[in-house]
Amino acid sequence: MTSVERHSLRRHASLGPWRVLAPIGLLAALTLGGCGEKSAQSQAAPPAPPVTVAQPVKRTVTDWDEFTGRFEAIEEVQVRARVGGFVNSVEFKDGAIVHAGDLLYIIDPRPFEAVVLQAEGQLADARAKGELAKRDLERGLNLVQTSAVSEQVVDQRRQALQAARAAETQAEGTLKAAQLNVEFTHVLAPITGRVSRHLVTPGNLVQGSEGGATLLTSIVSLDPIYIYFDVDESTYQRNSKLWFEGRRPSSRDTANPVQVALTGETKPSHEGKMDFLDNRLDVSTATLRSRAVIPNHDLSILPGQFGRVRIIGSSPYEALLIPDSAIATDQSRKIVFVVKDDNTVEARAVTLGPLDEGLRVIREGLKPEDHVIVDGLQRARVGAKVTPKMAQAPAGDKAPADAKPAAGDKPAAGDKPAEAAKPAAGAKP
Repeated sequence: MTSVERHSLRRHASLGPWRVLAPIGLLAALTLGGCGEKSAQSQAAPPAPPVTVAQPVKRTVTDWDEFTGRFEAIEEVQVRARVGGFVNSVEFKDGAIVHAGDLLYIIDPRPFEAVVLQAEGQLADARAKGELAKRDLERGLNLVQTSAVSEQVVDQRRQALQAARAAETQAEGTLKAAQLNVEFTHVLAPITGRVSRHLVTPGNLVQGSEGGATLLTSIVSLDPIYIYFDVDESTYQRNSKLWFEGRRPSSRDTANPVQVALTGETKPSHEGKMDFLDNRLDVSTATLRSRAVIPNHDLSILPGQFGRVRIIGSSPYEALLIPDSAIATDQSRKIVFVVKDDNTVEARAVTLGPLDEGLRVIREGLKPEDHVIVDGLQRARVGAKVTPKMAQAPAGDKAPADAKPAAGDKPAAGDKPAEAAKPAAGAKP
């Protein structure tokens, strides 16, 4: 150890232990100060999450009741042979559209034509006998005036004339029946509609109406077409009450409009009118059989198909509507989240109505000026603040006239201007 090193060691020893530890304490204080700053930064409140809000759409709507129905043909005919005989030909294509009067089958007419000739001869003979009896009576009437013949002879000739006329009438009836049988050998379509397949091929013997008529094919009408559905008792009672109050016309005396959606369709594609309500409820199902008439110009609906029937359930009224996606479920309640003026979230219990053109009717719980969260529900917490962005309008509808975007807000990427809201079908503006 050099003399300089020994001198430095003696100097630090003379300062004491506290003077040696001072730099170490200062370093520790600086280190702890830095950790405190980081902890404070980590405990700072996160920014309010962004959400999209919109005001409810206000428009005139009409409630509709929905039922499941089945289509049935207005006219359905089983085509049967009216005379017996061998089938000569089939004159239609299976499954084709036929019109009333179109030829379907030809049954061998020759036996019936022979009967017609026989009946014509019998009628000619009866007419000849009738003419002779008429002349005999005329001569008798002239002779009785000179007492050349007795009154008894005149009466006998008068009776002979009546018998001849009766025989003539009978022969005429026999001839008409024979002619009808010849006509029936040409089987015609009784209605316009779609024909089924042919059930008898040429060369087969068919039975007429006397011995159990043979079924040849069937025809169903397609345009228009019926749809039958059953209305439950509670809906019937509610509609009856509305009718008594003058708030809804009865389908018994008014052709109320109906809308029909076919299987697989999300929106009604056909419109029609009510046509019939039964006179009693089914005791086994407590439902009322109802019927509507649906135009089927494109013949796309066939008897036997199912459809969802919508019928007017109320008179037109003003309603508030929001997207279905903005509605949450809290146990048995339906709620929506509303952003208040201070940007805090509030849960509102609402009473729901039916869907109308993609939006849900809100009967109770909302006001027109409320800002409802329509996107970002998973980021909203009751009582917490959010950063609202005003949407142009709920999906598929036009924004209310007083709804303006917040300052600086821009439509989200990919958003398109929504179409104007349309009143529900059947609603009066």
